[in-house]
Amino acid sequence: MPKAEISWKREAPDGVRWQVYAQHVGNRWLFYRRERRYDQWQSLPDPPLEDWIELLDAVRRRIARRLLRPEEEGRVIGSIRTQYPEATL
Repeated sequence: MPKAEISWKREAPDGVRWQVYAQHVGNRWLFYRRERRYDQWQSLPDPPLEDWIELLDAVRRRIARRLLRPEEEGRVIGSIRTQYPEATL
C-alpha cells in the first residue's frame, strides 16, 4: 500500500462492518469503502465525520513516524472544518 493510502475498519449504525480507505490525490483525500474482502471498492463522496476523525488520527501517527509531512495535519483539519464547522478537534 503506498504512503498516500490509509485504511481502517468501522461499524455503521445499522451493524454493518465496513472497510474504509482514504487515498491522497493532489490536495484532497478520496474515500472508498467495501463490506467484504473481495467486494469492489465503492467511492464514498461524502464521508461521515467519524471517517475524517479516523483519517486525522492516522495522519498524526504517520507524521510522528515521519511518513507524512507535518503540513498534512493542517490540511486534513481544514477539510474537516470546511465540511463540519461544528466539529471539535
